[in-house]
Amino acid sequence: MIKTKLFAAAALAALALSGPAFAQPVSVTGQVDVNGSVADRCLFTSPSATISLGELAIQGSGANAGFLNAAVVSAGSANLTGWCNGTAATMNVQATALANTSFLTAPPTGFDRVVNFTATASNGPASVSDSSLTAGPGTAVPVGIFAATIPVTLSAASTPNSGRLIAGGYSGLVTVTLTPNTSLPQQPL
Repeated sequence: MIKTKLFAAAALAALALSGPAFAQPVSVTGQVDVNGSVADRCLFTSPSATISLGELAIQGSGANAGFLNAAVVSAGSANLTGWCNGTAATMNVQATALANTSFLTAPPTGFDRVVNFTATASNGPASVSDSSLTAGPGTAVPVGIFAATIPVTLSAASTPNSGRLIAGGYSGLVTVTLTPNTSLPQQPL
């Protein structure tokens, strides 16, 4: 009997030691995905400038007096400032001739009321030109990602009939267009 009691006591002691096992804490994790997107865009931070050419005709009393002074037009330049944040951005330019704003009818023989020119815009490695002799903008060139001053210069001035310029104010325009990639917006992952 003593053996049985000892055996029973040993068994109870073993059960007491092994008893119910307490589970170790187990870590669990959750996660929150964070995403966003940036749209392709271009912006002019200095979107306008003026090129004041002054007197367009040759001065004096010589044989060339009154004809276009092409050097005055070719000296014309101004700066725009812009940027694009997409790799597929493009730039183009459109030149619109200088036209007499007060004399609107066809000029008499030997005279002109229009001054044509070529406008060039560049952002460093990319450069694009357009002549006011042709309708519409020049061919767009890739500019990619950039932030820079965009010099706009004039050159190749001419008149349609090589005549003397009619007196009055002349107004023209150079339009520089930055176009971002036109791909569809990215969807969040």
